[in-house]
Amino acid sequence: MENRRSFIKHVIAGIISLQIAPQLLGKNSSKKDISATGHIGEPLFNMCGYQAPPIDTVRVAFIGVGSRGISNLRQMTYLEGVKINSICDTNPKAIDKAQELLNKQNLPKAKVYTGSEDSWRDVCEDKNIDLVSIAVPRGPLHAAIAIYAMECGKHVAVEVPAIFTVEEAWDLVETSERTKKHCMMMENCCYDFFELLTLNMVRQGFFGEIIHGDAAYIHSPHGPLVTSSRDRIWSLAEKQVHNGNLYPTHGLGPVCQAMNINRGDKFTYMVSMSSDDFMRGKAVEELARKDAFFEKYNTDTYCGNMNTSIIRTEKGRTIMLQYDVTSPRVYSRIHMLSGTKAACLKYPLPARISVGDKWLSDTELEELTDKYTPLVVKEIGKWAKKAGGHGGMDFLMTWRLIDCLRNGLPMDQDVYDAALWSVIWPLSEWSVSNKSKPIEIPDFTQGAWRYNTPVDVSLSKGGTTRIREDLLK
Repeated sequence: MENRRSFIKHVIAGIISLQIAPQLLGKNSSKKDISATGHIGEPLFNMCGYQAPPIDTVRVAFIGVGSRGISNLRQMTYLEGVKINSICDTNPKAIDKAQELLNKQNLPKAKVYTGSEDSWRDVCEDKNIDLVSIAVPRGPLHAAIAIYAMECGKHVAVEVPAIFTVEEAWDLVETSERTKKHCMMMENCCYDFFELLTLNMVRQGFFGEIIHGDAAYIHSPHGPLVTSSRDRIWSLAEKQVHNGNLYPTHGLGPVCQAMNINRGDKFTYMVSMSSDDFMRGKAVEELARKDAFFEKYNTDTYCGNMNTSIIRTEKGRTIMLQYDVTSPRVYSRIHMLSGTKAACLKYPLPARISVGDKWLSDTELEELTDKYTPLVVKEIGKWAKKAGGHGGMDFLMTWRLIDCLRNGLPMDQDVYDAALWSVIWPLSEWSVSNKSKPIEIPDFTQGAWRYNTPVDVSLSKGGTTRIREDLLK
Protein backbone atom coordinates (compact mmCIF):
# COMPACT_ATOMS: atom_id res chain seq x y z
CA MET A 1 0.00 0.00 0.00
CA GLU A 2 2.76 2.43 0.96
CA ASN A 3 4.63 1.81 -2.31
CA ARG A 4 1.46 2.49 -4.29
CA ARG A 5 0.80 5.73 -2.39
CA SER A 6 4.42 6.78 -2.98
CA PHE A 7 4.09 6.05 -6.70
CA ILE A 8 0.85 7.98 -7.11
CA LYS A 9 2.25 10.90 -5.09
CA HIS A 10 5.27 11.01 -7.39
CA VAL A 11 3.28 10.96 -10.63
CA ILE A 12 0.89 13.65 -9.39
CA ALA A 13 3.90 15.76 -8.45
CA GLY A 14 5.18 15.22 -11.98
CA ILE A 15 1.95 16.56 -13.42
CA ILE A 16 1.99 19.61 -11.14
CA SER A 17 5.59 20.32 -12.12
CA LEU A 18 4.47 20.61 -15.74
CA GLN A 19 1.89 23.33 -15.10
CA ILE A 20 4.49 26.01 -15.82
CA ALA A 21 5.45 28.24 -18.68
CA PRO A 22 6.94 26.37 -21.66
CA GLN A 23 10.16 28.40 -21.56
CA LEU A 24 10.94 26.90 -18.14
CA LEU A 25 10.87 23.30 -19.32
CA GLY A 26 14.63 23.03 -19.41
CA LYS A 27 17.20 22.12 -16.78
CA ASN A 28 17.07 24.03 -13.52
CA SER A 29 17.80 27.64 -14.44
CA SER A 30 19.72 28.15 -11.21
CA LYS A 31 22.44 25.99 -12.76
CA LYS A 32 22.54 27.50 -16.23
CA ASP A 33 20.80 30.03 -18.45
CA ILE A 34 18.29 27.78 -20.12
CA SER A 35 15.41 27.79 -22.57
CA ALA A 36 13.34 24.82 -23.65
CA THR A 37 15.30 24.64 -26.87
CA GLY A 38 18.63 24.09 -25.22
CA HIS A 39 21.32 25.27 -22.85
CA ILE A 40 23.60 28.16 -23.56
CA GLY A 41 27.00 26.61 -24.09
CA GLU A 42 27.96 23.07 -24.99
CA PRO A 43 27.42 19.62 -23.47
CA LEU A 44 29.68 18.51 -20.65
CA PHE A 45 30.88 15.80 -23.04
CA ASN A 46 29.26 14.80 -26.31
CA MET A 47 28.06 11.20 -25.98
CA CYS A 48 26.86 11.05 -29.59
CA GLY A 49 29.54 9.10 -31.42
CA TYR A 50 31.44 8.38 -28.21
CA GLN A 51 33.54 5.22 -28.35
CA ALA A 52 33.93 3.84 -24.84
CA PRO A 53 36.87 1.50 -24.10
CA PRO A 54 36.04 -1.96 -25.53
CA ILE A 55 34.95 -4.72 -23.15
CA ASP A 56 35.99 -8.20 -24.26
CA THR A 57 33.47 -10.00 -22.05
CA VAL A 58 30.48 -7.90 -21.05
CA ARG A 59 29.36 -8.71 -17.51
CA VAL A 60 25.62 -8.03 -17.31
CA ALA A 61 23.16 -7.53 -14.46
CA PHE A 62 19.39 -7.64 -15.03
CA ILE A 63 17.22 -5.50 -12.79
CA GLY A 64 13.67 -6.69 -13.31
CA VAL A 65 13.20 -10.15 -14.81
CA GLY A 66 9.47 -10.08 -15.40
CA SER A 67 7.97 -10.32 -18.88
CA ARG A 68 10.34 -7.88 -20.62
CA GLY A 69 13.31 -8.61 -18.39
CA ILE A 70 13.22 -12.36 -18.94
CA SER A 71 12.88 -11.79 -22.68
CA ASN A 72 15.95 -9.53 -22.68
CA LEU A 73 17.85 -12.10 -20.64
CA ARG A 74 16.92 -14.86 -23.09
CA GLN A 75 18.28 -12.87 -26.05
CA MET A 76 21.53 -12.34 -24.17
CA THR A 77 22.01 -16.08 -23.56
CA TYR A 78 22.44 -16.63 -27.29
CA LEU A 79 25.57 -14.47 -27.45
CA GLU A 80 29.22 -15.22 -26.79
CA GLY A 81 31.30 -12.56 -25.10
CA VAL A 82 28.59 -12.11 -22.45
CA LYS A 83 28.53 -13.19 -18.81
CA ILE A 84 25.22 -12.90 -16.97
CA ASN A 85 26.45 -12.19 -13.47
CA SER A 86 23.40 -10.96 -11.56
CA ILE A 87 19.62 -10.86 -11.54
CA CYS A 88 17.44 -8.67 -9.34
CA ASP A 89 13.70 -8.79 -8.72
CA THR A 90 11.29 -8.50 -5.81
CA ASN A 91 9.31 -11.49 -7.09
CA PRO A 92 10.84 -14.87 -6.08
CA LYS A 93 8.97 -16.63 -8.91
CA ALA A 94 10.59 -14.33 -11.46
CA ILE A 95 14.01 -15.07 -9.97
CA ASP A 96 13.39 -18.83 -10.17
CA LYS A 97 12.24 -18.56 -13.77
CA ALA A 98 15.37 -16.63 -14.73
CA GLN A 99 17.65 -19.19 -13.08
CA GLU A 100 15.82 -22.02 -14.85
CA LEU A 101 16.39 -20.28 -18.17
CA LEU A 102 20.11 -19.92 -17.50
CA ASN A 103 20.32 -23.60 -16.63
CA LYS A 104 18.44 -24.54 -19.80
CA GLN A 105 20.92 -22.51 -21.86
CA ASN A 106 23.86 -24.28 -20.20
CA LEU A 107 24.92 -21.16 -18.30
CA PRO A 108 25.85 -20.87 -14.62
CA LYS A 109 23.38 -19.50 -12.11
CA ALA A 110 23.48 -15.76 -11.56
CA LYS A 111 23.99 -13.97 -8.28
CA VAL A 112 20.61 -12.98 -6.84
CA TYR A 113 19.61 -9.61 -5.41
CA THR A 114 16.17 -9.53 -3.81
CA GLY A 115 14.31 -9.04 -0.56
CA SER A 116 14.16 -5.24 -0.68
CA GLU A 117 12.66 -2.54 -2.91
CA ASP A 118 16.16 -1.00 -2.96
CA SER A 119 18.11 -4.16 -3.86
CA TRP A 120 18.84 -2.60 -7.24
CA ARG A 121 21.27 -0.24 -5.53
CA ASP A 122 23.43 -3.19 -4.48
CA VAL A 123 23.43 -4.42 -8.08
CA CYS A 124 24.65 -1.06 -9.36
CA GLU A 125 27.42 -1.02 -6.75
CA ASP A 126 28.67 -4.49 -7.72
CA LYS A 127 32.21 -4.07 -9.12
CA ASN A 128 31.79 -7.20 -11.28
CA ILE A 129 29.21 -5.59 -13.59
CA ASP A 130 29.80 -3.67 -16.84
CA LEU A 131 26.23 -3.29 -18.09
CA VAL A 132 22.97 -2.91 -16.17
CA SER A 133 19.81 -3.90 -18.06
CA ILE A 134 16.69 -2.27 -16.54
CA ALA A 135 13.20 -3.67 -17.10
CA VAL A 136 11.15 -2.58 -14.07
CA PRO A 137 7.62 -1.15 -14.51
CA ARG A 138 7.86 2.19 -16.29
CA GLY A 139 7.89 5.22 -14.07
CA PRO A 140 10.38 7.06 -11.84
CA LEU A 141 12.60 4.01 -11.28
CA HIS A 142 13.73 3.90 -14.92
CA ALA A 143 15.69 7.13 -14.59
CA ALA A 144 16.60 6.61 -10.93
CA ILE A 145 18.23 3.24 -11.55
CA ALA A 146 19.88 4.34 -14.80
CA ILE A 147 21.40 7.42 -13.19
CA TYR A 148 22.64 5.53 -10.14
CA ALA A 149 24.11 2.77 -12.31
CA MET A 150 26.08 5.30 -14.38
CA GLU A 151 27.24 6.99 -11.19
CA CYS A 152 28.56 3.56 -10.15
CA GLY A 153 30.52 3.24 -13.39
CA LYS A 154 28.13 1.03 -15.37
CA HIS A 155 26.78 1.31 -18.88
CA VAL A 156 22.99 1.19 -19.00
CA ALA A 157 20.31 -0.32 -21.21
CA VAL A 158 16.87 0.80 -20.04
CA GLU A 159 13.41 -0.13 -21.22
CA VAL A 160 11.06 2.47 -22.72
CA PRO A 161 10.42 5.21 -21.85
CA ALA A 162 13.70 6.14 -20.21
CA ILE A 163 12.42 9.08 -18.17
CA PHE A 164 9.27 10.23 -16.39
CA THR A 165 9.74 14.02 -16.21
CA VAL A 166 11.63 16.74 -18.07
CA GLU A 167 13.96 17.20 -15.12
CA GLU A 168 14.79 13.48 -15.16
CA ALA A 169 15.63 13.76 -18.85
CA TRP A 170 18.22 16.47 -18.19
CA ASP A 171 19.62 14.54 -15.21
CA LEU A 172 19.97 11.42 -17.35
CA VAL A 173 21.82 13.33 -20.08
CA GLU A 174 24.17 15.16 -17.72
CA THR A 175 24.98 11.98 -15.79
CA SER A 176 25.89 10.13 -19.00
CA GLU A 177 28.04 13.06 -20.16
CA ARG A 178 29.79 13.41 -16.80
CA THR A 179 30.46 9.70 -16.26
CA LYS A 180 31.10 8.90 -19.94
CA LYS A 181 28.84 5.87 -19.62
CA HIS A 182 26.42 4.88 -22.34
CA CYS A 183 22.71 5.02 -21.64
CA MET A 184 20.84 3.23 -24.40
CA MET A 185 17.07 3.08 -24.34
CA MET A 186 16.05 -0.33 -25.66
CA GLU A 187 13.88 0.93 -28.49
CA ASN A 188 13.68 -2.41 -30.25
CA CYS A 189 11.42 -1.08 -33.03
CA CYS A 190 14.46 0.65 -34.52
CA TYR A 191 15.64 -2.88 -35.37
CA ASP A 192 12.52 -4.01 -37.18
CA PHE A 193 13.65 -5.33 -40.57
CA PHE A 194 11.47 -2.93 -42.59
CA GLU A 195 12.48 0.07 -40.50
CA LEU A 196 16.16 -0.81 -41.03
CA LEU A 197 15.51 -1.31 -44.75
CA THR A 198 13.86 2.09 -45.15
CA LEU A 199 16.55 3.76 -43.02
CA ASN A 200 19.19 2.45 -45.42
CA MET A 201 17.07 3.61 -48.37
CA VAL A 202 16.91 7.08 -46.83
CA ARG A 203 20.70 7.06 -46.49
CA GLN A 204 21.05 6.10 -50.16
CA GLY A 205 18.72 8.90 -51.29
CA PHE A 206 15.86 6.72 -52.52
CA PHE A 207 13.16 8.84 -50.88
CA GLY A 208 14.79 12.18 -51.67
CA GLU A 209 14.34 14.75 -48.90
CA ILE A 210 12.13 13.48 -46.09
CA ILE A 211 9.17 15.82 -45.59
CA HIS A 212 6.93 14.09 -43.09
CA GLY A 213 6.59 10.95 -41.00
CA ASP A 214 3.73 9.18 -39.25
CA ALA A 215 4.41 7.13 -36.13
CA ALA A 216 2.16 5.44 -33.61
CA TYR A 217 1.54 2.90 -30.91
CA ILE A 218 -2.00 1.65 -31.45
CA HIS A 219 -3.56 -1.65 -30.54
CA SER A 220 -6.54 -3.11 -28.74
CA PRO A 221 -5.79 -4.32 -25.20
CA HIS A 222 -4.07 -7.65 -24.63
CA GLY A 223 -7.07 -9.29 -22.99
CA PRO A 224 -9.57 -7.27 -20.91
CA LEU A 225 -9.20 -3.49 -20.96
CA VAL A 226 -8.86 -3.49 -17.17
CA THR A 227 -7.85 -6.76 -15.53
CA SER A 228 -8.39 -7.91 -11.97
CA SER A 229 -4.65 -8.67 -11.73
CA ARG A 230 -2.91 -6.56 -9.12
CA ASP A 231 0.52 -7.13 -10.65
CA ARG A 232 -0.18 -4.36 -13.18
CA ILE A 233 -1.92 -1.93 -10.87
CA TRP A 234 0.89 0.53 -11.59
CA SER A 235 -0.42 0.79 -15.16
CA LEU A 236 -3.93 1.66 -13.99
CA ALA A 237 -2.58 4.22 -11.50
CA GLU A 238 -0.47 5.74 -14.26
CA LYS A 239 -3.43 6.26 -16.57
CA GLN A 240 -5.50 7.66 -13.73
CA VAL A 241 -3.33 10.75 -13.37
CA HIS A 242 -1.64 11.17 -16.77
CA ASN A 243 -3.26 12.39 -19.99
CA GLY A 244 -1.11 12.55 -23.09
CA ASN A 245 1.03 10.20 -25.15
CA LEU A 246 2.20 7.77 -22.46
CA TYR A 247 4.19 5.52 -24.80
CA PRO A 248 5.72 7.64 -27.56
CA THR A 249 8.98 5.93 -28.45
CA HIS A 250 8.09 2.79 -30.44
CA GLY A 251 6.85 4.55 -33.56
CA LEU A 252 8.89 7.70 -33.02
CA GLY A 253 12.38 6.14 -32.79
CA PRO A 254 12.63 4.79 -36.36
CA VAL A 255 11.21 8.01 -37.83
CA CYS A 256 13.72 10.08 -35.85
CA GLN A 257 16.59 7.98 -37.15
CA ALA A 258 15.34 8.40 -40.73
CA MET A 259 15.19 12.17 -40.21
CA ASN A 260 18.61 12.28 -38.47
CA ILE A 261 17.10 13.89 -35.39
CA ASN A 262 19.93 14.85 -32.99
CA ARG A 263 22.29 14.19 -35.92
CA GLY A 264 21.61 16.91 -38.48
CA ASP A 265 18.15 18.05 -37.42
CA LYS A 266 16.31 18.60 -34.15
CA PHE A 267 12.80 18.95 -32.74
CA THR A 268 11.61 22.52 -32.18
CA TYR A 269 8.06 22.41 -30.80
CA MET A 270 4.96 20.25 -30.59
CA VAL A 271 1.22 20.35 -29.96
CA SER A 272 -0.85 17.54 -28.48
CA MET A 273 -4.55 16.73 -28.16
CA SER A 274 -6.34 13.87 -26.40
CA SER A 275 -9.87 12.58 -26.77
CA ASP A 276 -12.03 11.97 -23.72
CA ASP A 277 -12.00 8.56 -22.07
CA PHE A 278 -14.93 6.59 -23.40
CA MET A 279 -13.84 3.16 -22.18
CA ARG A 280 -11.38 2.72 -19.30
CA GLY A 281 -13.39 4.51 -16.61
CA LYS A 282 -16.47 2.43 -17.40
CA ALA A 283 -14.41 -0.78 -17.26
CA VAL A 284 -13.01 0.18 -13.84
CA GLU A 285 -16.48 1.06 -12.58
CA GLU A 286 -17.74 -2.38 -13.56
CA LEU A 287 -14.74 -4.09 -11.95
CA ALA A 288 -15.15 -2.09 -8.73
CA ARG A 289 -18.67 -3.48 -8.33
CA LYS A 290 -17.15 -6.95 -8.05
CA ASP A 291 -13.99 -6.12 -6.08
CA ALA A 292 -13.79 -3.36 -3.48
CA PHE A 293 -10.02 -3.12 -4.01
CA PHE A 294 -10.65 -1.22 -7.25
CA GLU A 295 -13.02 1.32 -5.72
CA LYS A 296 -10.13 3.78 -5.17
CA TYR A 297 -9.49 3.67 -8.92
CA ASN A 298 -13.15 4.26 -9.79
CA THR A 299 -12.79 7.86 -10.97
CA ASP A 300 -13.54 9.91 -14.06
CA THR A 301 -9.97 11.15 -14.48
CA TYR A 302 -8.53 8.54 -16.83
CA CYS A 303 -6.45 9.59 -19.83
CA GLY A 304 -8.13 9.99 -23.19
CA ASN A 305 -8.38 6.92 -25.38
CA MET A 306 -6.62 8.56 -28.35
CA ASN A 307 -3.80 11.07 -28.29
CA THR A 308 -2.45 12.80 -31.39
CA SER A 309 0.68 14.93 -31.26
CA ILE A 310 2.31 16.96 -34.04
CA ILE A 311 6.05 17.70 -33.94
CA ARG A 312 7.96 20.18 -36.10
CA THR A 313 11.71 20.02 -36.70
CA GLU A 314 14.31 22.73 -37.22
CA LYS A 315 14.53 21.87 -40.93
CA GLY A 316 10.77 22.16 -41.41
CA ARG A 317 9.81 18.49 -41.29
CA THR A 318 6.73 17.30 -39.43
CA ILE A 319 5.80 14.14 -37.54
CA MET A 320 2.34 12.95 -36.56
CA LEU A 321 2.53 10.73 -33.46
CA GLN A 322 -0.46 8.79 -32.11
CA TYR A 323 -1.20 6.66 -29.04
CA ASP A 324 -4.24 4.46 -28.30
CA VAL A 325 -4.24 1.24 -26.27
CA THR A 326 -7.94 1.03 -25.47
CA SER A 327 -9.92 1.09 -28.70
CA PRO A 328 -10.68 -2.17 -30.57
CA ARG A 329 -8.20 -1.55 -33.37
CA VAL A 330 -5.72 -3.68 -35.28
CA TYR A 331 -2.12 -3.34 -34.06
CA SER A 332 -0.28 -0.50 -35.74
CA ARG A 333 3.02 1.28 -35.21
CA ILE A 334 2.42 3.25 -38.43
CA HIS A 335 5.91 3.55 -39.85
CA MET A 336 5.36 6.07 -42.67
CA LEU A 337 7.95 8.24 -44.38
CA SER A 338 7.02 10.74 -47.07
CA GLY A 339 9.82 12.18 -49.19
CA THR A 340 10.26 14.28 -52.31
CA LYS A 341 10.81 11.16 -54.45
CA ALA A 342 8.97 8.28 -52.76
CA ALA A 343 7.14 7.15 -49.64
CA CYS A 344 6.77 4.02 -47.53
CA LEU A 345 4.15 2.67 -45.16
CA LYS A 346 3.94 -0.26 -42.76
CA TYR A 347 1.01 -1.03 -40.44
CA PRO A 348 -1.73 -1.87 -40.29
CA LEU A 349 -1.27 -3.13 -43.87
CA PRO A 350 1.79 -5.11 -45.00
CA ALA A 351 4.86 -3.02 -45.78
CA ARG A 352 4.62 -1.04 -48.99
CA ILE A 353 6.71 1.52 -50.93
CA SER A 354 5.24 4.01 -53.38
CA VAL A 355 6.73 6.08 -56.19
CA GLY A 356 4.29 8.68 -57.41
CA ASP A 357 0.70 7.77 -56.61
CA LYS A 358 1.05 3.98 -56.99
CA TRP A 359 2.31 1.24 -54.70
CA LEU A 360 5.16 -0.79 -56.14
CA SER A 361 4.35 -4.39 -56.98
CA ASP A 362 5.43 -7.28 -54.77
CA THR A 363 8.16 -8.10 -57.28
CA GLU A 364 9.47 -4.53 -57.30
CA LEU A 365 9.37 -4.42 -53.49
CA GLU A 366 11.34 -7.66 -53.33
CA GLU A 367 13.96 -6.25 -55.69
CA LEU A 368 14.33 -3.13 -53.56
CA THR A 369 14.58 -5.26 -50.42
CA ASP A 370 17.40 -7.29 -51.96
CA LYS A 371 19.21 -4.12 -52.99
CA TYR A 372 18.84 -2.06 -49.82
CA THR A 373 18.74 -4.55 -46.93
CA PRO A 374 21.54 -3.36 -44.60
CA LEU A 375 24.46 -5.62 -43.78
CA VAL A 376 23.41 -6.11 -40.15
CA VAL A 377 20.21 -7.80 -41.32
CA LYS A 378 22.02 -9.87 -43.96
CA GLU A 379 24.56 -11.07 -41.40
CA ILE A 380 22.39 -11.52 -38.31
CA GLY A 381 18.84 -11.56 -39.64
CA LYS A 382 18.39 -15.34 -39.99
CA TRP A 383 19.58 -15.92 -36.43
CA ALA A 384 17.38 -13.09 -35.19
CA LYS A 385 14.31 -14.75 -36.69
CA LYS A 386 15.20 -18.01 -34.98
CA ALA A 387 15.87 -16.34 -31.64
CA GLY A 388 12.56 -14.47 -31.90
CA GLY A 389 11.50 -11.58 -29.75
CA HIS A 390 9.04 -9.43 -31.71
CA GLY A 391 9.95 -11.20 -34.92
CA GLY A 392 13.68 -10.97 -34.30
CA MET A 393 14.13 -7.27 -33.68
CA ASP A 394 14.75 -7.90 -29.96
CA PHE A 395 17.67 -10.13 -30.86
CA LEU A 396 19.09 -7.68 -33.40
CA MET A 397 18.94 -4.95 -30.76
CA THR A 398 20.65 -7.13 -28.14
CA TRP A 399 23.34 -8.34 -30.51
CA ARG A 400 24.08 -4.80 -31.67
CA LEU A 401 24.23 -3.46 -28.10
CA ILE A 402 26.74 -6.09 -27.03
CA ASP A 403 28.77 -5.83 -30.24
CA CYS A 404 29.11 -2.06 -29.79
CA LEU A 405 30.29 -2.48 -26.20
CA ARG A 406 32.73 -5.25 -27.10
CA ASN A 407 34.21 -3.26 -30.00
CA GLY A 408 34.15 0.19 -28.43
CA LEU A 409 31.63 1.53 -30.96
CA PRO A 410 29.07 4.34 -30.52
CA MET A 411 25.53 3.32 -29.60
CA ASP A 412 22.90 3.37 -32.33
CA GLN A 413 20.60 5.02 -29.76
CA ASP A 414 22.43 7.23 -27.27
CA VAL A 415 21.35 9.14 -24.18
CA TYR A 416 20.15 12.12 -26.21
CA ASP A 417 17.76 9.87 -28.13
CA ALA A 418 16.59 8.26 -24.87
CA ALA A 419 15.82 11.68 -23.38
CA LEU A 420 14.27 13.24 -26.47
CA TRP A 421 12.02 10.39 -27.56
CA SER A 422 10.82 9.85 -23.99
CA VAL A 423 10.26 13.52 -23.09
CA ILE A 424 7.36 13.63 -25.53
CA TRP A 425 5.31 12.02 -22.73
CA PRO A 426 5.48 14.92 -20.22
CA LEU A 427 5.48 17.58 -22.93
CA SER A 428 2.35 16.09 -24.50
CA GLU A 429 0.69 16.21 -21.08
CA TRP A 430 1.48 19.91 -20.75
CA SER A 431 0.03 20.66 -24.18
CA VAL A 432 -3.12 18.59 -23.57
CA SER A 433 -3.74 20.26 -20.20
CA ASN A 434 -3.29 23.70 -21.81
CA LYS A 435 -5.80 23.36 -24.65
CA SER A 436 -3.20 21.99 -27.07
CA LYS A 437 -0.95 25.02 -26.91
CA PRO A 438 2.46 24.56 -28.59
CA ILE A 439 5.37 23.75 -26.33
CA GLU A 440 9.05 23.98 -27.17
CA ILE A 441 11.08 20.76 -27.06
CA PRO A 442 14.47 20.79 -25.31
CA ASP A 443 17.63 20.29 -27.35
CA PHE A 444 19.43 17.78 -25.17
CA THR A 445 22.48 17.87 -27.46
CA GLN A 446 22.90 21.61 -26.72
CA GLY A 447 23.62 22.40 -30.34
CA ALA A 448 25.77 19.36 -31.11
CA TRP A 449 23.01 18.06 -33.42
CA ARG A 450 24.48 20.30 -36.11
CA TYR A 451 27.59 18.13 -36.46
CA ASN A 452 26.72 14.76 -34.88
CA THR A 453 27.13 11.79 -37.24
CA PRO A 454 24.04 9.84 -38.39
CA VAL A 455 23.48 6.28 -37.18
CA ASP A 456 25.73 3.77 -38.98
CA VAL A 457 23.66 1.09 -40.73
CA SER A 458 26.54 -0.22 -42.84
CA LEU A 459 28.11 -2.39 -40.12
CA SER A 460 31.46 -1.18 -41.46
CA LYS A 461 32.94 -1.64 -37.99
CA GLY A 462 32.39 -4.33 -35.40
CA GLY A 463 30.35 -7.39 -36.25
CA THR A 464 32.67 -9.65 -34.27
CA THR A 465 30.25 -10.91 -31.61
CA ARG A 466 29.53 -14.55 -32.27
CA ILE A 467 26.22 -16.31 -31.78
CA ARG A 468 25.74 -19.58 -29.93
CA GLU A 469 24.34 -21.17 -33.06
CA ASP A 470 23.88 -24.57 -31.38
CA LEU A 471 21.07 -23.08 -29.28
CA LEU A 472 19.23 -21.78 -32.34
CA LYS A 473 19.33 -24.80 -34.63
